[in-house]
Amino acid sequence: MIISSALDFRAAAQRRLPPFLFHYLDGGAGAEQTLRSNVDDLQAVRLRQRVLRGSEHLDLGVNWFGDDYALPIALAPVGLTGMYARRGEVQAVRAASRCNIAFIGSTVSVCPLAEVAAHAATPVWFQLYVLKDRGFMRDMMRRAWALGSRTLVFTVDMPVPGARYRDAHSGMSGAHGPLRRVLQALTHPRWAWDVGLFGRPHDLGNITAYLGSSTGLADYIGWLGANFDPGIAWNDLQWIRDEWQGRLVIKGILDPEDARAALAFGADGIVVSNHGGRQLDGAPSSAQALPGIAAAVGGRLTIFADGGVRTGTDVFRMLALGADGVLLGRAFVYALATHGQAGVERLLQIIDKELRTTMVLTGVRSVREIGPQVLATLDAAKASA
Repeated sequence: MIISSALDFRAAAQRRLPPFLFHYLDGGAGAEQTLRSNVDDLQAVRLRQRVLRGSEHLDLGVNWFGDDYALPIALAPVGLTGMYARRGEVQAVRAASRCNIAFIGSTVSVCPLAEVAAHAATPVWFQLYVLKDRGFMRDMMRRAWALGSRTLVFTVDMPVPGARYRDAHSGMSGAHGPLRRVLQALTHPRWAWDVGLFGRPHDLGNITAYLGSSTGLADYIGWLGANFDPGIAWNDLQWIRDEWQGRLVIKGILDPEDARAALAFGADGIVVSNHGGRQLDGAPSSAQALPGIAAAVGGRLTIFADGGVRTGTDVFRMLALGADGVLLGRAFVYALATHGQAGVERLLQIIDKELRTTMVLTGVRSVREIGPQVLATLDAAKASA
Protein backbone atom coordinates (compact mmCIF):
# COMPACT_ATOMS: atom_id res chain seq x y z
CA MET A 1 0.00 0.00 0.00
CA ILE A 2 1.25 3.49 -0.88
CA ILE A 3 1.55 5.71 2.21
CA SER A 4 1.26 9.41 1.48
CA SER A 5 -0.74 10.75 4.44
CA ALA A 6 -2.00 10.03 7.94
CA LEU A 7 -5.24 8.76 6.41
CA ASP A 8 -3.30 6.02 4.64
CA PHE A 9 -1.78 4.95 7.94
CA ARG A 10 -5.25 4.85 9.52
CA ALA A 11 -6.58 2.57 6.77
CA ALA A 12 -3.58 0.27 7.10
CA ALA A 13 -3.90 0.17 10.89
CA GLN A 14 -7.56 -0.81 10.65
CA ARG A 15 -6.61 -3.84 8.56
CA ARG A 16 -3.72 -4.87 10.78
CA LEU A 17 -5.19 -4.43 14.26
CA PRO A 18 -7.78 -6.57 16.06
CA PRO A 19 -11.04 -4.56 16.15
CA PHE A 20 -10.97 -4.04 19.92
CA LEU A 21 -7.68 -2.16 19.64
CA PHE A 22 -8.48 -0.20 16.49
CA HIS A 23 -11.81 1.05 17.82
CA TYR A 24 -10.37 1.86 21.24
CA LEU A 25 -7.91 4.17 19.49
CA ASP A 26 -10.24 5.45 16.80
CA GLY A 27 -13.41 6.00 18.81
CA GLY A 28 -14.81 8.72 21.03
CA ALA A 29 -17.47 9.32 23.63
CA GLY A 30 -21.21 9.08 23.12
CA ALA A 31 -22.40 9.72 19.59
CA GLU A 32 -18.86 10.96 18.76
CA GLN A 33 -20.00 14.44 17.78
CA THR A 34 -17.01 16.11 19.41
CA LEU A 35 -14.70 13.52 17.87
CA ARG A 36 -15.93 14.50 14.40
CA SER A 37 -15.94 18.22 15.21
CA ASN A 38 -12.27 18.11 16.14
CA VAL A 39 -11.44 17.14 12.57
CA ASP A 40 -14.16 19.10 10.76
CA ASP A 41 -13.70 22.41 12.60
CA LEU A 42 -9.94 22.34 12.17
CA GLN A 43 -10.16 21.58 8.47
CA ALA A 44 -12.73 24.38 8.08
CA VAL A 45 -10.12 26.97 9.14
CA ARG A 46 -9.30 28.94 6.01
CA LEU A 47 -5.87 30.39 5.30
CA ARG A 48 -4.73 33.40 3.31
CA GLN A 49 -2.76 32.30 0.27
CA ARG A 50 0.06 34.78 -0.39
CA VAL A 51 2.46 34.97 -3.36
CA LEU A 52 5.94 36.31 -4.07
CA ARG A 53 6.87 36.46 -0.39
CA GLY A 54 10.41 35.09 -0.62
CA SER A 55 9.88 32.05 1.62
CA GLU A 56 12.80 29.96 0.38
CA HIS A 57 14.53 29.59 3.75
CA LEU A 58 12.17 28.26 6.42
CA ASP A 59 12.60 27.85 10.17
CA LEU A 60 10.40 25.16 11.71
CA GLY A 61 12.23 24.96 15.04
CA VAL A 62 10.79 25.90 18.43
CA ASN A 63 12.09 26.37 21.95
CA TRP A 64 9.87 25.12 24.76
CA PHE A 65 10.96 25.55 28.36
CA GLY A 66 14.56 26.14 27.30
CA ASP A 67 14.84 23.10 25.03
CA ASP A 68 15.12 23.25 21.22
CA TYR A 69 13.04 20.99 18.97
CA ALA A 70 13.01 20.56 15.20
CA LEU A 71 9.24 20.89 14.82
CA PRO A 72 6.40 22.52 16.80
CA ILE A 73 5.10 18.99 17.49
CA ALA A 74 5.20 16.54 20.39
CA LEU A 75 3.98 12.95 20.51
CA ALA A 76 1.04 12.96 22.90
CA PRO A 77 0.58 10.52 25.78
CA VAL A 78 -1.57 7.65 24.49
CA GLY A 79 -2.53 4.82 26.81
CA LEU A 80 -1.70 1.26 25.78
CA THR A 81 0.59 2.37 22.95
CA GLY A 82 2.58 -0.81 23.52
CA MET A 83 -0.41 -2.88 22.38
CA TYR A 84 -0.29 -1.34 18.89
CA ALA A 85 3.27 -2.39 18.09
CA ARG A 86 5.89 -4.49 19.85
CA ARG A 87 7.09 -2.38 22.81
CA GLY A 88 5.32 0.47 21.10
CA GLU A 89 6.30 3.27 23.45
CA VAL A 90 9.97 2.40 22.93
CA GLN A 91 9.61 2.47 19.14
CA ALA A 92 7.74 5.77 19.34
CA VAL A 93 10.32 7.49 21.57
CA ARG A 94 13.09 6.30 19.25
CA ALA A 95 11.27 7.93 16.33
CA ALA A 96 10.80 11.14 18.32
CA SER A 97 14.49 11.16 19.21
CA ARG A 98 15.52 10.61 15.58
CA CYS A 99 13.34 13.52 14.50
CA ASN A 100 14.23 15.73 17.50
CA ILE A 101 10.71 16.25 18.79
CA ALA A 102 9.31 15.95 22.31
CA PHE A 103 7.81 12.69 23.54
CA ILE A 104 5.28 12.47 26.39
CA GLY A 105 5.05 9.17 28.25
CA SER A 106 1.64 8.03 29.48
CA THR A 107 0.72 6.95 33.01
CA VAL A 108 -1.01 3.92 31.50
CA SER A 109 1.67 2.89 29.03
CA VAL A 110 2.58 -0.74 28.47
CA CYS A 111 6.29 -0.04 28.70
CA PRO A 112 7.30 1.47 32.06
CA LEU A 113 8.85 4.91 32.03
CA ALA A 114 12.28 3.50 32.92
CA GLU A 115 12.26 1.36 29.75
CA VAL A 116 11.11 4.27 27.60
CA ALA A 117 13.61 6.74 29.06
CA ALA A 118 16.46 4.32 28.39
CA HIS A 119 15.80 4.64 24.63
CA ALA A 120 15.31 8.41 24.50
CA ALA A 121 17.97 10.81 23.25
CA THR A 122 16.61 13.59 25.46
CA PRO A 123 14.54 13.51 28.67
CA VAL A 124 10.95 12.48 28.08
CA TRP A 125 8.01 14.45 29.39
CA PHE A 126 5.69 12.49 31.67
CA GLN A 127 1.89 12.57 31.80
CA LEU A 128 0.07 11.96 35.09
CA TYR A 129 -3.64 11.59 35.88
CA VAL A 130 -5.50 12.90 38.91
CA LEU A 131 -5.94 9.71 40.95
CA LYS A 132 -7.30 8.73 44.32
CA ASP A 133 -4.08 6.90 45.11
CA ARG A 134 -1.89 9.87 46.06
CA GLY A 135 0.91 7.47 46.93
CA PHE A 136 1.06 6.31 43.33
CA MET A 137 1.10 9.90 42.09
CA ARG A 138 3.97 10.86 44.39
CA ASP A 139 5.86 7.70 43.49
CA MET A 140 5.49 8.34 39.76
CA MET A 141 6.59 11.96 40.04
CA ARG A 142 9.68 10.90 41.95
CA ARG A 143 10.42 8.08 39.50
CA ALA A 144 10.01 10.46 36.54
CA TRP A 145 12.31 13.03 38.13
CA ALA A 146 14.95 10.41 38.87
CA LEU A 147 14.81 9.31 35.21
CA GLY A 148 15.48 12.86 34.02
CA SER A 149 11.95 14.08 33.24
CA ARG A 150 11.58 17.77 33.94
CA THR A 151 8.18 18.44 32.34
CA LEU A 152 5.05 16.99 33.93
CA VAL A 153 1.88 16.96 31.81
CA PHE A 154 -0.97 16.78 34.31
CA THR A 155 -4.26 15.55 32.80
CA VAL A 156 -7.31 17.07 34.50
CA ASP A 157 -10.18 16.32 32.10
CA MET A 158 -10.74 12.73 33.18
CA PRO A 159 -12.30 12.74 36.67
CA VAL A 160 -14.50 9.93 35.34
CA PRO A 161 -14.13 7.91 32.10
CA GLY A 162 -16.32 9.06 29.21
CA ALA A 163 -19.12 6.92 27.81
CA ARG A 164 -17.30 5.05 25.03
CA TYR A 165 -19.92 2.88 23.38
CA ARG A 166 -17.60 1.50 20.72
CA ASP A 167 -15.60 -0.35 23.37
CA ALA A 168 -18.55 -2.52 24.40
CA HIS A 169 -19.25 -3.43 20.77
CA SER A 170 -15.62 -4.09 19.86
CA GLY A 171 -14.76 -6.34 22.80
CA MET A 172 -12.51 -3.91 24.63
CA SER A 173 -15.07 -4.01 27.43
CA GLY A 174 -18.47 -5.58 27.98
CA ALA A 175 -19.70 -9.16 28.08
CA HIS A 176 -17.23 -11.89 27.06
CA GLY A 177 -14.54 -9.28 26.41
CA PRO A 178 -11.50 -11.53 27.07
CA LEU A 179 -12.82 -14.30 24.83
CA ARG A 180 -13.69 -11.89 22.04
CA ARG A 181 -10.22 -10.34 22.20
CA VAL A 182 -8.56 -13.74 21.90
CA LEU A 183 -10.70 -14.67 18.89
CA GLN A 184 -9.90 -11.35 17.21
CA ALA A 185 -6.19 -11.87 17.78
CA LEU A 186 -6.39 -15.27 16.08
CA THR A 187 -7.87 -13.65 12.97
CA HIS A 188 -5.09 -11.02 12.87
CA PRO A 189 -1.97 -13.22 12.83
CA ARG A 190 0.56 -10.48 12.02
CA TRP A 191 -0.46 -8.53 15.11
CA ALA A 192 -0.73 -11.71 17.19
CA TRP A 193 2.82 -12.73 16.27
CA ASP A 194 4.47 -9.32 16.56
CA VAL A 195 2.66 -7.93 19.61
CA GLY A 196 0.56 -10.68 21.11
CA LEU A 197 3.43 -13.14 21.35
CA PHE A 198 6.67 -11.14 21.26
CA GLY A 199 5.42 -7.83 22.70
CA ARG A 200 5.03 -9.14 26.25
CA PRO A 201 4.57 -8.33 29.03
CA HIS A 202 1.12 -6.89 28.31
CA ASP A 203 0.69 -5.01 31.54
CA LEU A 204 0.55 -1.39 32.67
CA GLY A 205 4.25 -1.03 33.30
CA ASN A 206 4.20 2.05 35.53
CA ILE A 207 1.47 0.64 37.74
CA THR A 208 3.17 -2.74 37.95
CA ALA A 209 6.39 -1.00 39.04
CA TYR A 210 4.46 0.68 41.87
CA LEU A 211 2.29 -2.22 43.01
CA GLY A 212 4.90 -4.91 42.53
CA SER A 213 2.42 -7.14 40.70
CA SER A 214 1.21 -7.30 37.13
CA THR A 215 -1.73 -5.12 36.08
CA GLY A 216 -2.77 -6.44 32.69
CA LEU A 217 -5.19 -5.45 29.98
CA ALA A 218 -8.05 -7.28 31.69
CA ASP A 219 -7.61 -4.97 34.71
CA TYR A 220 -7.13 -1.78 32.70
CA ILE A 221 -10.68 -0.42 32.57
CA GLY A 222 -11.46 -1.47 36.12
CA TRP A 223 -8.29 0.10 37.52
CA LEU A 224 -8.98 3.40 35.80
CA GLY A 225 -12.60 3.51 36.92
CA ALA A 226 -11.66 2.76 40.53
CA ASN A 227 -8.86 5.33 40.74
CA PHE A 228 -10.15 8.43 38.98
CA ASP A 229 -11.24 11.11 41.42
CA PRO A 230 -14.37 13.12 40.54
CA GLY A 231 -14.13 15.09 43.78
CA ILE A 232 -10.83 16.77 42.99
CA ALA A 233 -10.66 20.59 42.80
CA TRP A 234 -7.94 23.16 42.13
CA ASN A 235 -7.26 23.74 45.82
CA ASP A 236 -6.66 20.01 46.28
CA LEU A 237 -3.75 20.10 43.85
CA GLN A 238 -1.35 22.51 45.51
CA TRP A 239 0.67 19.59 46.83
CA ILE A 240 1.44 18.60 43.24
CA ARG A 241 2.81 22.06 42.45
CA ASP A 242 4.83 21.89 45.67
CA GLU A 243 6.06 18.34 44.98
CA TRP A 244 7.04 18.83 41.32
CA GLN A 245 9.99 21.18 40.93
CA GLY A 246 10.05 21.10 37.12
CA ARG A 247 7.75 22.53 34.47
CA LEU A 248 4.05 21.79 34.88
CA VAL A 249 1.65 21.61 31.92
CA ILE A 250 -2.10 21.25 32.60
CA LYS A 251 -3.79 19.11 29.93
CA GLY A 252 -7.52 19.22 29.24
CA ILE A 253 -8.39 22.94 29.18
CA LEU A 254 -11.35 24.01 27.04
CA ASP A 255 -12.60 27.18 28.74
CA PRO A 256 -10.90 30.57 29.25
CA GLU A 257 -11.83 30.59 32.94
CA ASP A 258 -10.09 27.25 33.45
CA ALA A 259 -7.09 28.58 31.54
CA ARG A 260 -6.91 31.54 33.94
CA ALA A 261 -7.21 29.12 36.87
CA ALA A 262 -4.29 27.09 35.49
CA LEU A 263 -2.24 30.28 35.23
CA ALA A 264 -3.11 31.23 38.81
CA PHE A 265 -2.24 27.70 39.92
CA GLY A 266 1.29 28.22 38.68
CA ALA A 267 1.23 26.16 35.49
CA ASP A 268 3.96 26.77 32.95
CA GLY A 269 1.76 25.59 30.09
CA ILE A 270 -1.63 24.20 29.17
CA VAL A 271 -2.96 21.82 26.55
CA VAL A 272 -6.20 22.91 24.92
CA SER A 273 -7.82 19.53 24.56
CA ASN A 274 -11.09 17.61 24.86
CA HIS A 275 -9.20 14.33 25.25
CA GLY A 276 -9.61 13.55 21.57
CA GLY A 277 -13.41 13.66 21.86
CA ARG A 278 -13.27 10.77 24.32
CA GLN A 279 -14.79 12.48 27.36
CA LEU A 280 -17.71 14.94 27.09
CA ASP A 281 -19.55 14.46 23.82
CA GLY A 282 -20.91 17.87 22.87
CA ALA A 283 -17.90 19.76 24.21
CA PRO A 284 -16.40 22.29 21.78
CA SER A 285 -13.69 21.19 19.43
CA SER A 286 -10.15 22.23 20.25
CA ALA A 287 -10.08 24.50 17.20
CA GLN A 288 -13.24 26.24 18.41
CA ALA A 289 -11.97 26.69 21.98
CA LEU A 290 -8.38 27.69 21.21
CA PRO A 291 -8.72 31.35 20.09
CA GLY A 292 -10.64 32.41 23.20
CA ILE A 293 -8.16 30.69 25.47
CA ALA A 294 -5.21 32.23 23.63
CA ALA A 295 -6.81 35.66 24.05
CA ALA A 296 -7.25 35.04 27.78
CA VAL A 297 -3.76 33.76 28.69
CA GLY A 298 -1.58 33.90 25.58
CA GLY A 299 1.95 35.10 26.24
CA ARG A 300 1.79 34.27 29.95
CA LEU A 301 2.21 30.53 29.56
CA THR A 302 2.94 28.07 26.76
CA ILE A 303 -0.17 26.90 24.92
CA PHE A 304 -0.31 23.48 23.31
CA ALA A 305 -3.32 22.04 21.50
CA ASP A 306 -4.47 18.66 20.22
CA GLY A 307 -7.57 17.18 18.63
CA GLY A 308 -8.12 16.39 14.96
CA VAL A 309 -4.54 17.07 13.84
CA ARG A 310 -3.72 14.84 10.88
CA THR A 311 -1.55 16.95 8.57
CA GLY A 312 1.13 19.59 8.55
CA THR A 313 -1.53 22.06 7.44
CA ASP A 314 -3.52 21.16 10.57
CA VAL A 315 -0.43 21.93 12.66
CA PHE A 316 -0.20 25.31 10.90
CA ARG A 317 -3.89 25.96 11.61
CA MET A 318 -3.49 25.27 15.33
CA LEU A 319 -0.55 27.66 15.50
CA ALA A 320 -2.58 30.28 13.64
CA LEU A 321 -5.42 29.90 16.15
CA GLY A 322 -3.09 30.63 19.05
CA ALA A 323 -1.11 27.51 19.96
CA ASP A 324 2.64 27.52 20.58
CA GLY A 325 2.83 23.79 19.90
CA VAL A 326 0.75 20.82 18.81
CA LEU A 327 0.39 17.30 20.22
CA LEU A 328 -0.06 14.35 17.86
CA GLY A 329 -2.05 11.44 19.26
CA ARG A 330 -4.07 9.11 17.05
CA ALA A 331 -2.09 10.01 13.94
CA PHE A 332 1.22 8.71 15.27
CA VAL A 333 -0.33 5.54 16.75
CA TYR A 334 -1.89 4.68 13.37
CA ALA A 335 1.60 4.97 11.86
CA LEU A 336 3.17 3.00 14.71
CA ALA A 337 0.64 0.19 14.34
CA THR A 338 1.37 -0.04 10.64
CA HIS A 339 5.17 0.21 10.41
CA GLY A 340 6.51 0.68 13.92
CA GLN A 341 9.29 3.22 14.46
CA ALA A 342 9.78 3.63 10.70
CA GLY A 343 6.09 4.45 10.32
CA VAL A 344 6.24 7.21 12.94
CA GLU A 345 9.35 8.66 11.32
CA ARG A 346 7.66 8.56 7.93
CA LEU A 347 4.58 10.33 9.33
CA LEU A 348 6.74 13.07 10.82
CA GLN A 349 8.54 13.50 7.49
CA ILE A 350 5.16 13.86 5.74
CA ILE A 351 3.98 16.42 8.29
CA ASP A 352 7.26 18.33 8.00
CA LYS A 353 6.85 18.55 4.23
CA GLU A 354 3.17 19.57 4.49
CA LEU A 355 4.00 22.25 7.04
CA ARG A 356 6.77 23.62 4.84
CA THR A 357 4.44 23.71 1.84
CA THR A 358 1.76 25.55 3.83
CA MET A 359 4.31 28.07 5.09
CA VAL A 360 5.53 28.86 1.58
CA LEU A 361 2.00 29.23 0.21
CA THR A 362 1.02 31.57 3.03
CA GLY A 363 4.22 33.60 2.88
CA VAL A 364 5.53 32.62 6.32
CA ARG A 365 9.26 32.07 6.93
CA SER A 366 9.22 30.88 10.55
CA VAL A 367 6.69 28.99 12.66
CA ARG A 368 7.06 31.81 15.20
CA GLU A 369 5.49 34.15 12.63
CA ILE A 370 2.31 32.08 12.36
CA GLY A 371 -0.62 33.89 13.92
CA PRO A 372 -4.10 35.27 13.26
CA GLN A 373 -2.82 37.34 10.34
CA VAL A 374 -2.62 34.17 8.20
CA LEU A 375 -6.31 33.38 8.65
CA ALA A 376 -8.63 34.20 5.74
CA THR A 377 -10.95 36.56 7.59
CA LEU A 378 -11.79 40.18 6.92
CA ASP A 379 -10.38 41.31 10.26
CA ALA A 380 -7.11 39.47 9.69
CA ALA A 381 -6.79 40.95 6.23
CA LYS A 382 -7.28 44.49 7.63
CA ALA A 383 -4.78 43.83 10.45
CA SER A 384 -2.00 42.86 8.05
CA ALA A 385 -2.74 45.50 5.40
